[in-house]
Amino acid sequence: MKILVLNCGSSSIKYQLFSMAGQNWDVIAKGGVEKVGLKGSFMNYKKENGEKIVFDGEIIDHKTGIDYILGVMLSKKHGCLSNLGEIDAVGHRVVHGGETFSSSVFIDEKVIDKLEESVSLAPLHNPPNLKGIYAIQQLIPDVPQVGVFDTAFHQSMPKHAYMYAIPYSLYKKYGIRRYGFHGTSHRFVLNRACEIIGVDCNSVKIISCHLGNGASIAAIHNGRSVDTSMGFTPLEGLIMGTRSGDLDAGVVTYIMDKEMIGTRSASVLLNKHSGMLGVTGISSDSREIYAAAEEGNELAKLGVEMYDYRIKKYIGSYAAAMGGVDVLIFTGGIGENEKRTRAGVCKGLEFLGIDIDEDVNNSTRGEEMVISKPEAKVKVMVVPTNEELVIAQDTKTIVEKL
Repeated sequence: MKILVLNCGSSSIKYQLFSMAGQNWDVIAKGGVEKVGLKGSFMNYKKENGEKIVFDGEIIDHKTGIDYILGVMLSKKHGCLSNLGEIDAVGHRVVHGGETFSSSVFIDEKVIDKLEESVSLAPLHNPPNLKGIYAIQQLIPDVPQVGVFDTAFHQSMPKHAYMYAIPYSLYKKYGIRRYGFHGTSHRFVLNRACEIIGVDCNSVKIISCHLGNGASIAAIHNGRSVDTSMGFTPLEGLIMGTRSGDLDAGVVTYIMDKEMIGTRSASVLLNKHSGMLGVTGISSDSREIYAAAEEGNELAKLGVEMYDYRIKKYIGSYAAAMGGVDVLIFTGGIGENEKRTRAGVCKGLEFLGIDIDEDVNNSTRGEEMVISKPEAKVKVMVVPTNEELVIAQDTKTIVEKL
């Protein structure tokens, strides 16, 4: 079975074409379309043999971009398909499923109606996700489509964990509550970590740290998410590349009054100009920040300390909420590759049973590895995430049942 996985952003399209056979899978082609609807748009294409190609072109919208992707896959020179009929299904990453979707679903008109109703919950993300679905309906209308939601994994949270202490009527009226994100990533590393160390996911307490430019932590008890750091939007929780993370709501109104800005400008400030970029004034890239810290830049040092401290606080609180922790997972671009972040976060958590092997941690980059000492109570692991594979697997499972 060949499955095309699409992740449509506001001005980008990431894609992978999977060949699925039983439990085995291969990526036949992958890449992305950048600057959709903007000047200088282009498409990256990586073949199964590793060859990379860049195609320039005017890509005015998502339909044009997806048509471009399909065209390259069909081309005699670079293609991997003889006809579009070889694509058995398309799986879409959908950011927000609201309270409606607690698992991946076959996309029909009723589902599309529900997704359109959820646009107000994710106005930056769900519209381009829907554009990808509409494009496939027009370009290859007979191919089944499946939606896989970032929020679905966290729908198992108990009400006392996802509710905010605001008038209950606002929750009922607008759906204002904690939803959480990165659910597909947390679900993948949960299952993969348990597979690696040979334990039953339904009998362990896991804290999963997805650390990248966007970052979140999930508390997972017996295979189910019971709490997570991102909330109603991806702004809440950890300090991120350009997002502030947890912030006193009074600070927001104070800044708006003092700077005489409206809600839109405040949103841009907190989402695009805060976080590590805002604190350090250097970059949102951890590599550049660490380099500056090592050269003695005081704000870079402060940013690193704040970043690690916030993660450490969440780990402690989730261990308390679950009555302990058995496995701590690092994933995402920073979690998988930045040894200094892992070491900084784990330092001082020995009382919880978290004790990493410095030599193993220092030599681990982007690979599956247990980095805790053999005698440590808590297994600390690095597990590279693979959200696209989860989307392909869910799509295969759902389509096979149609």
